[in-house]
Amino acid sequence: MKSRSEITVRYAETDQMGVVYHGNYFTWFEIGRTTLLKEIGYSYKELEKSNIMLPVIDVSCKYIDAAKYDDVITIESTVEEIKGVRITFSYNLYRKDDNKLLAKGTTTHAFVTTDFKPINFKKYYSECYEKLVEYCQ
Repeated sequence: MKSRSEITVRYAETDQMGVVYHGNYFTWFEIGRTTLLKEIGYSYKELEKSNIMLPVIDVSCKYIDAAKYDDVITIESTVEEIKGVRITFSYNLYRKDDNKLLAKGTTTHAFVTTDFKPINFKKYYSECYEKLVEYCQ
C-alpha cells in the first residue's frame, strides 16, 4: 500500500534559477511520512504522547530531475522495512503534470522512548505495528 500527498513548490524553496534547493527534499519526505502515519491513525503527536519517538538514524536521496518553482509534487510513501527497533520509509517524488520521477529516497528511524532508549515497538504497540506492515512494499 502507498500513501500519497501533494505539495506545490514555493518560491522560498528554490534558488535564483527556480530550481528546488536539495535540502528541501528531506522536508518533503517528512510530509510523506507524517501523512502515512496519519492515514493509519497515528500522528507523531500521538506517538510522542505515548512516549515514542522516531529519530532519523539514516537518510538517502537520489536526485533524478529538478523540481522547479510552482511544480505540484506528488509524494508517494511506503514502509520499506520494519524490523526490531528500526523502520525504513521509502519515498518517490513525482512532478504531477508529467508524472516524471524527480527523486527517490529513504529515511530509517529508531523506535525509542523520550529518554532515547530503544523500544520493541511490535511488542508494546502491536496495533500500530500491524498497520505499518500493511504499507510495506
